[in-house]
Amino acid sequence: MNFTRWSARLPRTQRRNAARADRGARRPKPAATAGGGSVPAARGERADPSGRGEPPAAAPSGAAPPDAVPTLDGLSVHDLLGQVPALVAVVYGPEHRIAYLNDTYVELFGSRAPGTPARLALPELTELGLLPLMDQVLRSGKPRTVKSRRVTAAGPATTPGPRQADAAPGPGRARHGYYTFTCSPIEMAAPRVVAPAQPADERAVDGSPVDGSPVDGSPLDGSIREAVLRKGVMPEAVATEAVATATGTVTEPVRGVLVFGADVTDQVESAERLRAGERLQREAAVTLQRSLLPQELEQPDDLRVAATYQPGGTDAAVGGDWYDVITLGAGRTALVIGDVMGRGVRAAAVMGQLRTAVRAYARLDLPPHEVLQLLDGLAAEIDPHQIATCVYAVHDPNENRLVYASAGHLPILVRDPDGTVRRASEPTGPPLGTGGWLHTTGSVPLGPGASAVLYTDGLVERRDKDIYDGVAALERVFAGATGSPQVMCDRLIRALGITAEHDDDVAVLVLQHPARTGHDAELFHNAALELLGGVEAAPRARAFASGVLASWRFPMELRDLGVLAASELVANSLQHGTPPMRLRLRRTDRRLIIEVTDGDEHLPRRRRAEPVDEAGRGISIVATIASSWGSRRTPGGGKAVWCEFALPAG
Repeated sequence: MNFTRWSARLPRTQRRNAARADRGARRPKPAATAGGGSVPAARGERADPSGRGEPPAAAPSGAAPPDAVPTLDGLSVHDLLGQVPALVAVVYGPEHRIAYLNDTYVELFGSRAPGTPARLALPELTELGLLPLMDQVLRSGKPRTVKSRRVTAAGPATTPGPRQADAAPGPGRARHGYYTFTCSPIEMAAPRVVAPAQPADERAVDGSPVDGSPVDGSPLDGSIREAVLRKGVMPEAVATEAVATATGTVTEPVRGVLVFGADVTDQVESAERLRAGERLQREAAVTLQRSLLPQELEQPDDLRVAATYQPGGTDAAVGGDWYDVITLGAGRTALVIGDVMGRGVRAAAVMGQLRTAVRAYARLDLPPHEVLQLLDGLAAEIDPHQIATCVYAVHDPNENRLVYASAGHLPILVRDPDGTVRRASEPTGPPLGTGGWLHTTGSVPLGPGASAVLYTDGLVERRDKDIYDGVAALERVFAGATGSPQVMCDRLIRALGITAEHDDDVAVLVLQHPARTGHDAELFHNAALELLGGVEAAPRARAFASGVLASWRFPMELRDLGVLAASELVANSLQHGTPPMRLRLRRTDRRLIIEVTDGDEHLPRRRRAEPVDEAGRGISIVATIASSWGSRRTPGGGKAVWCEFALPAG
């Protein structure tokens, strides 16, 4: 079946054909079909769509005719924009005079008089910053968009006309919304009045006007178009133009701007709620992270220490960076910094467990490499898929060295008093959690006047640079950094470009071994005695301790307690230890330290002596009279047993 024969009978087909004929009268008529039919092809299509001379394919017998495809020919732009649930304003000319406002715009901002410049009649466009954007669109002919602009308006406006710039948008309760505005260039037809005339070639053959009007230019009635077409003087399109000229009106294109504001309030509010939720989650995560870090650093007698931690990024996932300062006794201090790989609560939880374990192992006063060896096994037990880097360093003021062990961490930087910066050796072992490796210990000098910095990779690592380029940059900055440890931490953070938007966590630990002079130097003293011979060394040790404590001007009570403690420690070493033996007395501004070393590695233990026992009370006596006591193995073999007395205030 040939559907072209049925096209004129389909619904709305005649209306569409008439509309097309009205717009394109000059279009040539399609030829009749080969079968001799007089009905032209629908929509002016060729009878042979293939172009090869083949007849159109026939439809199956008994098939119903298809529905006609609807068109937009009869759709009014005015009605369409009026029904759009968005803000629509059409302006024209360089002053952006009002041509049209849809109902949604009028309901939100109030009605305006057509033809009024937007700068005067539409102050909301000025408040939204759209007028400069509309100027750009008018000049460039390209659309521009601004997203999520806050719009403040009142209830439905009832007073027509422009409002004052400082007046409320309309009566009722103020409400807020967010709109995305798109300004698009358009062209409109503006009417222009001209003198009515009728060219000679538009008259009838007998010389009279085609519609019977006089030739002197008097107004033509509305039937001119029909008369022109009826007499067949000119095509329909030409007749339409002739009518416009004859009636004294022509149209000219005018450039304008279509302002379209889509309501995105729901999206913006959802995004705000999402950001608020993420902000709360991040605050909770950062609070958790900081609660796992030391709330206040321990301050050793011989060092000045400061640390800083800055979480990276803006998401809720915090990292596993941590640091700690642990006083070990006898003036020795442990400094720890580490980084658990990954981010999130899991990394923070592993970090908290490792930090707690480090403090527990540090109380055993083990060498640094043994502490990391224990941490390595613990990290594998906590999470076999999680690894961490760590540096554990111990400062001994008697040796003026920093003894350390590094599990895959970045090198410690040490600055000498002359400003020279040196790197500690490469890591002495693999990261924690790898298992099966033996860690070793290294050392670096840290005398009076020297400083050192321990840090995590977030301080020096950048995505576009090698990490050791960042370490070199840190060396240059550290060489010129001065001030207190906290000031140095802040300067290192700023100099390396660490901001709140940095994508990785940063932990920095700075320590200084100050060179004391003047009155401060009088508060720090050392004295040592080599214990030679047998039991006769005990009275020499008591006499030595008594003389030294008297020279340091301690109160008599403290002097007696110090002599008693020294006597008991020396007696214990003479009985259970082996040469070489040494008694060392040391005072700081806050405590008196008594330490005895010998060549035996068996550490004493405090035990309860029975009434009939003749020995075993020495360590108990020391533990009772001293503020604290302890023992450790020394690196070269042997042990050290020490006790401390807190100095009275003032």
